[in-house]
Amino acid sequence: MAKLHHLLSLSLLLLTLIPLSIAEIKTLKIISDSRPMILFEKFGFTHTGRVNVAVSSVSVTSNLSPPEPSRLGFFLLSEESLLQVLLEIQQNPSFCVLDSQYTTHLFTFRDLSPPPASSFNQSYPVSIPNEYSLFFANCNPESSVTMTVHTEMYNVEFNGVKDYLPAGQTQLPSLYFLFSIVYFVFLGYWVVACLKNKKSVHRIHLLMSGLLVMKALNLICAAEDKHYVKVTGSPHGWDVLFYMFQFLRVVLLFTVIVLVGTGWSFLKPFLQEKEKKVLMIVIPLQVLANVASIVIGETGPFIKDWVTWNQVFLLVDIICCCAIIFPIVWSIRSLRETSKTDGKAARNLSKLTLFRQFYIVVIGYLYFTRIVVFALRTISAYKYQWVSNAAEEIASLVFYVIMFYMFRPVERNEYFALDDDEEEAAEMALRDEEFEL
Repeated sequence: MAKLHHLLSLSLLLLTLIPLSIAEIKTLKIISDSRPMILFEKFGFTHTGRVNVAVSSVSVTSNLSPPEPSRLGFFLLSEESLLQVLLEIQQNPSFCVLDSQYTTHLFTFRDLSPPPASSFNQSYPVSIPNEYSLFFANCNPESSVTMTVHTEMYNVEFNGVKDYLPAGQTQLPSLYFLFSIVYFVFLGYWVVACLKNKKSVHRIHLLMSGLLVMKALNLICAAEDKHYVKVTGSPHGWDVLFYMFQFLRVVLLFTVIVLVGTGWSFLKPFLQEKEKKVLMIVIPLQVLANVASIVIGETGPFIKDWVTWNQVFLLVDIICCCAIIFPIVWSIRSLRETSKTDGKAARNLSKLTLFRQFYIVVIGYLYFTRIVVFALRTISAYKYQWVSNAAEEIASLVFYVIMFYMFRPVERNEYFALDDDEEEAAEMALRDEEFEL
């Protein structure tokens, strides 16, 4: 029992650190679940928040004595009270979280009616603004629960309209729509640049155009998804389009970074075997990562393997981020070796400078979007969760602008247009670099 409660404590802490999917109207089926606690949703409430919980088709089975209905129930737990509850559980292995003074009690199975009870439907006001998690607790040892749970969480605006997005995410529809316009404008400038310099357009520029299209469409679908959830509590199918364009956008992004990093169509018209292997690794992993993302976004934390899927998503994302760095490093190493033999020091030095800068930009982008953004989501007050989304989109836009500018289609790229004096200076720089190495 002690080990079980230690595991429960760690699981609770992990669940609160992982950003949950947006709350919406959901109907969930729990089948023979023996977990002592089940997390359903996390939601940021204003002073006009409400929680609707309806349970039906309830049955409880136990391997010991008949289950006590008052030991099964729903409650809300704020972020501030989480550590206090964890401390109570650690101090007393047999402690039932439903008895904690730090939880906001909703109802227990004793309230189900008519007897033998199997359904309940009740709405509860939330008068103290905060971010709360909706939990179900089962304090009957060796018992399992089967039930259908319907949940609705929302804030009521001043005009009486329900807002199904958490207090910190209600700005997301406007935010995503604004960035989608920016990317469509960006795409227009890119197309004009390609048309003006047709002779300098490579195949990689077409892929980069496709990446901008996927990014813009992904943001449009994200805006519509969040808008319909905000207004109605349901995405009305926009989530399907969102996940589809997200998958295409992420695969294209990693593919473009790998191809640009290898110098494909800039330095050479083909890929080496090891570079092909990177693509063959990154693309299937991105498929797996997107499947994990869909499971995380659509099912919610109530499923038993939800934490595992989160770990899969994080692990795969880290592997992909590491994998796309290698082609850039290989290009830098290859350019350094070539500069010693082909007699074109200036051209090779300019290419070397270009790929080094690209390497730094990619590292900065990955570090910011994977670490800094996660830190912002963790430390930001619940009312300002949208700030982390804005920071991620701004960082992505800056990365796209820099990458597209560095590898834009121009007839005489500044990196390759060098005179004789610069050629001599480059040779000296390469010799100095070789000496330092």
